[in-house]
Amino acid sequence: MIDVDQLANTFASSHYEIHEVNRLVIQPRSILREFKTLKYGFLFVMRGEARMTVNGTIYELQSGSVFHAAPGMKMDSRVISETEYEYYAVFYGADKMDDAKEQDVQNALDVHFKMDQAVNPRIVELLAMLQEHAYHSGGMEKLRVKQLFLSILVEVLMGYRQRESVTSPSEQVIEEALSYINVNYMNPLTLDELAETHGMNSKQFSYFFHKYTGLRPIDYVIHHRMEKARDLLKSGNFLIRDVAISVGYPNPLYFSRVFKNKFGVSPSAYADQLERH
Repeated sequence: MIDVDQLANTFASSHYEIHEVNRLVIQPRSILREFKTLKYGFLFVMRGEARMTVNGTIYELQSGSVFHAAPGMKMDSRVISETEYEYYAVFYGADKMDDAKEQDVQNALDVHFKMDQAVNPRIVELLAMLQEHAYHSGGMEKLRVKQLFLSILVEVLMGYRQRESVTSPSEQVIEEALSYINVNYMNPLTLDELAETHGMNSKQFSYFFHKYTGLRPIDYVIHHRMEKARDLLKSGNFLIRDVAISVGYPNPLYFSRVFKNKFGVSPSAYADQLERH
């Protein structure tokens, strides 16, 4: 999760200047080949969907998404919606900082990240005003541009914080999900069922489960089943067919494939190794 206070402090403390503000409309299924970014920048998605890869990290962008990148990053994108993809691009330059404390601020800017939220009409209005004033000269206009930019950031960060406080489950919810799986691993378990049981849709549940455990829900189910299967095989008292059924696999051949994928040997070979020792 993005540290909203740290990000706010970064832009409150750093020295930067808005260079360009562009509104772009890209046709459906368009592809932008890989290039290297030259400036710091924010993308504010108005409508449509795109898949963007930045230094190997894949981002799905849709209406309301706000994306940030820094100079020197490898980027490509593809419009994945059947409708036009519209966004504002705000490019800015930040002074290089040598002081140790200021270097922390610099490091906070030299990252790529995404924040998702609903399209905010106020942000749309401010972006239109920012574009209108961005290319005017004069001290007052520059001050106005910075004021508008900061107002946009305030709206974005407040909206993101509010959304996360509503949609982010506590770690306790995921602990409850782990306990549920540990008790019910021998039963048929699906992502949809696990998500519904814990009050989320599949995408949300998978995201937060991975966030707190490092594994996707079904990967954890498989992991737990295989650990239980290995314990049963160690006891030496069960046929492989019975072990498979007891950990949720009616088909022993499929169980054997999953076991081998996990431990590198088939259940029968594993049992033979135990007997030899």
